[in-house]
Amino acid sequence: MGNNETKKVYVVGHKNPDTDSICSAIAYANLKKQISEGKYIARRAGMLNEETQYVLDYFGVEAPKLLSNVHLQVKDVDVNRMPGIKSNTSIKEAWAMMKEQNVYTIAVTRDQKLEGVITTGDIAMSYMDVYDSHILAEAKTQYQNIANTLDGKVVIGNPHAYFMSGKVAVAASSPDLMESYIEENDLVILGNRYEAQLCAIELNASCIVICQDAKAAKVISKLAEERDIVVITTPHDTFTVSRLINQSIPVKHFMEKDGLTIFNTSDYVETIKDVMAKKRTRDFPVLDKKGNFYGLISSRRLMDASKKQVILVDHNEKTQAVDGIDEAEILEIIDHHRLGSLETVGPVYFRNQPVGCTATIIYDMYKEHKIVPDKITAGLLCSAIISDTLLFRSPTSTWIDRMTAEELAKIAGVNMEELAQNMFQAGSNLRGKTTEEVFFQDFKRFTVGDVKFGVGQINSMNAEELQEIKERILPYMKEASNSQRLDMIFFMLTNIIEESTELLCYGKGAKEQVIEAFDLPTDIEDVHLAGVVSRKKQLIPAFVVSLQQ
Repeated sequence: MGNNETKKVYVVGHKNPDTDSICSAIAYANLKKQISEGKYIARRAGMLNEETQYVLDYFGVEAPKLLSNVHLQVKDVDVNRMPGIKSNTSIKEAWAMMKEQNVYTIAVTRDQKLEGVITTGDIAMSYMDVYDSHILAEAKTQYQNIANTLDGKVVIGNPHAYFMSGKVAVAASSPDLMESYIEENDLVILGNRYEAQLCAIELNASCIVICQDAKAAKVISKLAEERDIVVITTPHDTFTVSRLINQSIPVKHFMEKDGLTIFNTSDYVETIKDVMAKKRTRDFPVLDKKGNFYGLISSRRLMDASKKQVILVDHNEKTQAVDGIDEAEILEIIDHHRLGSLETVGPVYFRNQPVGCTATIIYDMYKEHKIVPDKITAGLLCSAIISDTLLFRSPTSTWIDRMTAEELAKIAGVNMEELAQNMFQAGSNLRGKTTEEVFFQDFKRFTVGDVKFGVGQINSMNAEELQEIKERILPYMKEASNSQRLDMIFFMLTNIIEESTELLCYGKGAKEQVIEAFDLPTDIEDVHLAGVVSRKKQLIPAFVVSLQQ
């Protein structure tokens, strides 16, 4: 990530988001944008339920995008963004770039697409292993490359043409001897001797390199032009030219292009670490989502990976947090639940208040910063409080929640009774949903000691609808328990009007746990809990006390 790019901070609720989780994330991201620098983005960690979707549609708000996990990705790493070079770049030029940039690998690209990579090892190999005098022609070296490498210039002929056939020869002997080893189309390195230059032209060399800045005689120049022979002049002597000339070979001749290990910006760091460990390669090319070359990554750079930054709302349990939370940097936690199992590497801003809804806390933070939320944000916060407190029927509800919701309703211009009725009706509308979707639309996992259990809940104002849901849910509980690997599983069928819950139980000792927690008769068949409507305030605390005993 570039140093000038603003770091994203994701504001996200729990895995099975309810209206409070979603609306609080949106509202808090809006507040953070107004009170601090940074790029705060609301996200969701799971599928929306019908009630929340109704609220968002009612206020014309787009649902936050899904944040499936916060595992480190390649795009979170400080990738070397050095651009690629063209395949006809000379070895000398590539080497100079490597020294200047202090890198060991350069990508070779064409129109942003990766063609290969050239490393210091490849260049070293070109010096140590190249003895063939035909290699410049085999590599189809451009005359301009040769001139640049020799710090010279093309004085006759097309500099953009290529040396295609023949060998490199040094004319250090007399013209008689030259005829025995110089052939047509050779590239001949020579000095300022007129006879040697003339001989090379008569032997139909494709290029002559004149050393020590000697000028070609007019006759030589005229003959070279007539025969399409390229003439290059260089300030270096024949020895230096002979030593340097192979550095003009284009990188495409030595670059690695087959069997490359290539990563994408979306790849996860944990995955690529394992791949890197099995390779002897130092740097690996990275492509972006369009398949264009993005940069180079090394295992050393993984050590400095920039963790994703998150603010958690409406939860502080690790089991409820977005996947990969251990790899993320948690900046803040805003919640109203019991303290859970989440651990942080360093100290964080943690605000936890015993109120019925996270939205109540967030509105309090708006007021602390003397900011009045806009009508839409106020409507979202009000809806969250209505949802979490079951319109103040839940024992989790406090006078602060009611007062806050009334203030927000005025700002938003909504009638709370009407909004609540429509919300609850939308939330219990399960037509077209699979049993699995119904079961997990509001489901949370908990761990107490060695016991892992989960609790789902459906709120409805219609007793008949709850009975229909029961008939669908009961046969599915075994499958749900197995898929979630839980010791016990419970499902709350909550009647908002009657303010009571029928609790479905599955798992070894599950029913006995409920009987003990609520001091019920041991011979009951169906578990009806009068006055119990809150998972957080009534069910979970009773379970925790019972399990700890």
